[in-house]
Amino acid sequence: MAAPLAVRAVLFDLDGTLLDTVLDLHAAANAMLGDLGRPGVEVAAVRSYVGRGIPNLVKRVLAGTMVAAEDPAPPPSAALDSFRHHYARANGRHALLFPGVREGLEAFRALHLPLGVITNKAQAFSVPLLEHVGLAPFFDVVVSGDVLPRPKPDPMPLIWASGRLGASPADVLMIGDSVHDFHAGRAACCHVFLVPYGYNEGRGVSDLACDGIVDSLAEAALRVSHA
Repeated sequence: MAAPLAVRAVLFDLDGTLLDTVLDLHAAANAMLGDLGRPGVEVAAVRSYVGRGIPNLVKRVLAGTMVAAEDPAPPPSAALDSFRHHYARANGRHALLFPGVREGLEAFRALHLPLGVITNKAQAFSVPLLEHVGLAPFFDVVVSGDVLPRPKPDPMPLIWASGRLGASPADVLMIGDSVHDFHAGRAACCHVFLVPYGYNEGRGVSDLACDGIVDSLAEAALRVSHA
């Protein structure tokens, strides 16, 4: 067995890594479509659209295609306002911790590693969600998608959070479920573990040259030591 990866802090993605939130997002998406007089979409479609923040999720839902997120224009304000209204009510209602999450976080804490969350979800939703599911006390910093000028896959949130946790990014482990987490971690010079059970826009993670693919956060904690 390989020697444990020595790090000084650990950062986690939220949706698709810590929590399965797709049913809440699906409920908000279909309520928004109902407000617009349009038919609903399937859960599987919403699952594939997750990963680049609510505005891009709304654009993808409206267009019915992944490539809508490449359009730099914002989504229609009426649609975005509707989604946010409905998601504020649905947020956390059906969210579930993925297996091994709580055990993994407890194990990381036992290693005396400071922990943080890096998410593209807006702060108005990310912080209440973590509080609702009882995970907020684990984290020393939460960087939401609207806190800094550039969200993931830009490395800015990871570099900023590393500083807040008193660690060089080179001594930090980023754990996520998507290509955006991978690219953000690599650009920040962090170590990167990926989980295979998340969203990643409908793709697998096995072709990404990360430092390890872990079946759960509990397994990830077994592969880490405090530097």
